[in-house]
This record gives sequence, C-alpha cells and structure tokens, in this order.
Amino acid sequence: MAIRKILEFPDPRLRTRAARVDVVDTRIQILIDDMFETMYDANGIGLAASQIDVHEQVIVIDLSSDRTEPRVFINPEVKITDDSLEGFEEGCLSVPGFSESVERPKAITVKALDRNGNVIDEQLTGLLAVCLQHEMDHLQGKLFVDYLSPLKRQRIRQRLEKEQRRRA
Repeated sequence: MAIRKILEFPDPRLRTRAARVDVVDTRIQILIDDMFETMYDANGIGLAASQIDVHEQVIVIDLSSDRTEPRVFINPEVKITDDSLEGFEEGCLSVPGFSESVERPKAITVKALDRNGNVIDEQLTGLLAVCLQHEMDHLQGKLFVDYLSPLKRQRIRQRLEKEQRRRA
C-alpha cells in the first residue's frame, strides 16, 4: 500500500470526469488499498479516486472512529429516495482547512460494486448518504465549494493558492 498525493483545489485535474471501471481486478484492489491508506493518513472519512489523480469511478468511505468499517463503491449509481434537503457541515481533503454547510437529499439508494466486484444495492441515510453524494460529485468533476456563493468560493480559492505558493 502507498500514500498518494491528494490534489487540492483549484487544481484543474479535480474537474475531470471519472470513467467507469471495466473490470474489478488486482489493479483496482491495489488502488482501493492505496486510497484507504491515503484517506486514513489525511484523517478523512471519504475519498474519490479523482482526488488522487486516478479518474476512475472508485470511492472509499469509513465513518468509524477506529477505521473498522471500510466501504467501497465502484461505478456507483445513485437515486434520490427522499428529496427533502438536510444541511451538513462538509469538509474535503481537496479543500483542506475549510468546511461549509451544504444541503443534500436526506435519503438515497446506491447501486455499485464492492472491492470484489459484487453488487451492492442499498438505501443510505444520514452521514453515509451525504458522504457518498460528496464523493460522487468528485467523480463528476464537482467540489463542495461549487455549492457555495461565488464570493465564498473565490475567498477559499485565494487562501488555498496562497498556502500552496508558500509550501512551494
């Protein structure tokens, strides 16, 4: 397993739409392991492959505090089952140091493949539903800052660009 570099906003590669995974093979399973290691190292709860510059439809999530509930979603397809919106404070490993309230549908169903290529078809609510929707946005080249006002988005962009120049 390896820790991969997480792309940070406003990197244009974060706007790339991810392709479907044709075969869940050893290469994808190694990618999944690397994604979990990267996410855990960054103290995150979700990571899309797009965030590490691999533009394939792979998402990993673990909401547990002790890292014992890893979830994998390959080629996820989501349907909204309750379109009433609920606001959650969202942060993002690609937008470090910032969080904002984003409203998303309360309940969804997801159909996807797990790390072994088996079909998952289940109803999600609460934080898991929010997290999956957030990561699905990454697969479409969208970030949580896109839900914010242009002024907030610009301020975040400027602060991150300044921090990135400082580190370089």
